[in-house]
Amino acid sequence: MKIEHISIWVRDLEKMKEFYETYFAGTSTELYHNKKTGFHSYFINFDSGSRLELMSKQHLSPRVADSLGYTHIALSVGTKADVDAYVEKFLAAGFPLLNGPRTTGDGYYEAVIQDPEGNLLELTTD
Repeated sequence: MKIEHISIWVRDLEKMKEFYETYFAGTSTELYHNKKTGFHSYFINFDSGSRLELMSKQHLSPRVADSLGYTHIALSVGTKADVDAYVEKFLAAGFPLLNGPRTTGDGYYEAVIQDPEGNLLELTTD
């Protein structure tokens, strides 16, 4: 078994597509639009074969912090040096660093940042 893709609701579909293409070398599918429901989405494909679906529609409810369900997406970016380089790139671009880089109690080397809409991204080693 493998997870085929992860989907997240976003407000600014184009901005989020650009973020994942720019910072994680993702390639996007063409925009999907269901005219009947007003639903729009892009799939962002990554070299590893994993995919992220960015979805948007009118009247999305605001997210409740610290609620049950999705908490973060962990992205393996390579070595410790690669994690550190990503952190520097995100800090230079003005994105907040929420945690790390650090080695966790269970042995992961990681740093946690936010994407433009506040979704947590855990950058970790292979």
